[in-house]
Amino acid sequence: MMVYSKVSGAGILGFVGKTPLVELTSVVPEGCARVFVKVESQNPTGSMKDRMALSIIDRAAESGRLGPSGFVVEYTGGSTGTSLAFVCAALGYPITVVTSDAFSQEKRDHMRALGATVIEIPSEGGKTTKKLIRSMIAEAEAIASGPDAFLADQFNNPDAAAGYAPLADEVWTDLDGKLDAFVQSVGTAQCISGVSAALRERRKAIEIVAVEPAESPVISGGAPGSHKIEGVGPGFVPPIWTDEIADDVLLVSTEEANAMTQRLAKEEALFAGTSSGANVVATIRVAERLGPGKTVVTLICDTGLKYLSTGLYSTNADT
Repeated sequence: MMVYSKVSGAGILGFVGKTPLVELTSVVPEGCARVFVKVESQNPTGSMKDRMALSIIDRAAESGRLGPSGFVVEYTGGSTGTSLAFVCAALGYPITVVTSDAFSQEKRDHMRALGATVIEIPSEGGKTTKKLIRSMIAEAEAIASGPDAFLADQFNNPDAAAGYAPLADEVWTDLDGKLDAFVQSVGTAQCISGVSAALRERRKAIEIVAVEPAESPVISGGAPGSHKIEGVGPGFVPPIWTDEIADDVLLVSTEEANAMTQRLAKEEALFAGTSSGANVVATIRVAERLGPGKTVVTLICDTGLKYLSTGLYSTNADT
């Protein structure tokens, strides 16, 4: 089996990263800081998670934790599983993912199309809850207890955060270091952790702002609840989270995230998922506070093509 090396690249895997940075011009009110979005939907599977998946599999293979005859197991809301299935398909590793009907049909179909074995855990009314995520994790851990299995374990694997460091370097280079704040929604916290660490190595004064669902404000010290912002807000504080990662935590509701996601498509021609909408809502709040002359960056986490079956882009989007 050919093992991917980040130094040399290999086929389609060499196209992960190096995504465009775009300034928002229509949804940002006057009198704000400049707002840029890193369009992570331009990664091969349409998600920022390609960066993380490549880092996890590459480093596991290099260290021997994932052997030539091994297979990958992961719990996932969909995008991580799709990205892992993509990397595994490119390298020839079998993969089993544990997901749920709480997440879009497109994500589940995409994983299967890439050759993954997909196990679905029933949700409560299609919503993300702490109980659901814990059930998915338990099922994945049980499967991974067998021989030759490698559990990607996105909540705890430090190789996941390392996969996002190049994203920070790209942003820094694109803006010539003229960056005042970075905003990102929190699921596993691996992205905001990896990006913030890399940015602060460049300049410690950069403000880092985390975003979580208003219905489940656990990082902010509130109670877990159900919501429909896919990929974020698991209902518990992520294991790697520390208060030092972010300078502030902002709350965005599912309704606000849906509305902004729809606006991004219609007014900025940026077709994205709900976590991207949540990111932009929070980023505008930061931009309003910082004012002109400053620059704030956030992520378009994934493509709206992953959400067409959810009703997000219908006139009466389910909130």
